[in-house]
Amino acid sequence: MPFYRPSLTDLQRQALQEIANALPTGTPLRNSVLGTLATTQAGFSHLHFGYLDWIAKQSVPFTATGEFLDAWAALKGVLRTPATYAQGKVTFAGVAGTVIPAGSVVTRADGVTYTTTASVAVGSSGSVDATVSAVEAGSTGNANIGVAVTLANPIAGITSAGTASTDLTGGADVEDDDALRTRMLLKYASPPQGGAATDYINWALAVPGVTRAWCNPNGAGNGSVVLYVMLDNAQALNAGYPQGSNGVATLEKRATAATGDQLTVANAINPLRPATALVYVCAPTPQPINISIANFSPNSLANQDAVKAELAELFVNIGSPLGTTIYPSAITSAIARVTGVDHFTLSSPAAPVNIAVGSLPSVGTVSFS
Repeated sequence: MPFYRPSLTDLQRQALQEIANALPTGTPLRNSVLGTLATTQAGFSHLHFGYLDWIAKQSVPFTATGEFLDAWAALKGVLRTPATYAQGKVTFAGVAGTVIPAGSVVTRADGVTYTTTASVAVGSSGSVDATVSAVEAGSTGNANIGVAVTLANPIAGITSAGTASTDLTGGADVEDDDALRTRMLLKYASPPQGGAATDYINWALAVPGVTRAWCNPNGAGNGSVVLYVMLDNAQALNAGYPQGSNGVATLEKRATAATGDQLTVANAINPLRPATALVYVCAPTPQPINISIANFSPNSLANQDAVKAELAELFVNIGSPLGTTIYPSAITSAIARVTGVDHFTLSSPAAPVNIAVGSLPSVGTVSFS
């Protein structure tokens, strides 16, 4: 049975009682010297119990945190994935032929900075697209297309004010303890087996930015492996879907190479896979589910947004590109979890929705009445 950790109040009461048992006059007053010493002793004991509790948590993989979690994970070859840098293109107007040097600093209005990755010259159209990378790794570097940017140091012949011509994506924060613990426990529960389905999932999840992965053996024919991945944080502006084309690793000559995020994952897995396996890395295709809710009360915008958020979380938790079914009862339960909704009737879907292989359920049009 678990060890009971006494509360600070229990320790104070116990210390006072021990002193009282040793005195002929009974329990000392709380503000007396002996009463103060009892309170102080209880505080020290409580601190010691807390430290022992913390030590116990670090002594097993299930509850370890921080550097101790890193150490337990490293025993299984699982390393915390680092933060990644957001990248994309920005557009500036200028005089044809004027060059924006590599390393030029570009800033957003909120102070996030980027640098150009290569020198580019203004074309005959009077504008130039420069590829930029965030100075600091993490999700703060991600931004929507059209966001305003400015050259930190003016360049003669270039208008300092510009805009992002593509989404600035790919920035992901360093892996947190919960995500690392999930990958570590999966490795403990499913040790490497030379190319089992769980091996491919573990390999994919070790790639920075990848948050979910599914393996479909023989998904593209005998001897093939189709691996679906999602990057929920790095590609949050694209609902987590990888940006690029599906395909295989650069060194794999039996099929067309992938591009973008899919190529990054494919190249990471290529040296780890069994020699004969033909591995395709693919982005799932969103399959929207339209939902109609009647008798929705209170029918406020806040409640509508909360319902949509719950539905999105439901589809993330139960969706799989290996083929799954979304039942109306699951949708009803998700809506019922929204605090503040008194009653509703799910009008549609009225029957189970089958999600095709290669697709993930997503929230389509949600109507309230």
